[in-house]
Amino acid sequence: MKLRDTLTGAITEEPIDGVFIAIGHQPNTDFLGGQLETDAKGYLKVKPGTSYTNVEGVFAAGDVHDTVYRQAVTAAGSGCVAAIDAERWLEAKAHEEHAAGAAH
Repeated sequence: MKLRDTLTGAITEEPIDGVFIAIGHQPNTDFLGGQLETDAKGYLKVKPGTSYTNVEGVFAAGDVHDTVYRQAVTAAGSGCVAAIDAERWLEAKAHEEHAAGAAH
């Protein structure tokens, strides 16, 4: 692989077996059209320690809210957090509906 030093412009060649490409530090949240709360840089705001956004039943995972690590492994981990949060939210909703139905 040919590499260019972004400070000096020097070109070097390195034999490699694979590559991980970072695609930038800008969260891809524009498609949401302002429907979810973001910070000044466009990252989704979540309830601390969770994946809960400001919209009930909508959860964030990965690079759209991770302002520190922004990498695939942390995105996968936070995807798991979002899945568990969503499962618990759905279960709570089912219990609420069951309790409301039993009250009638």
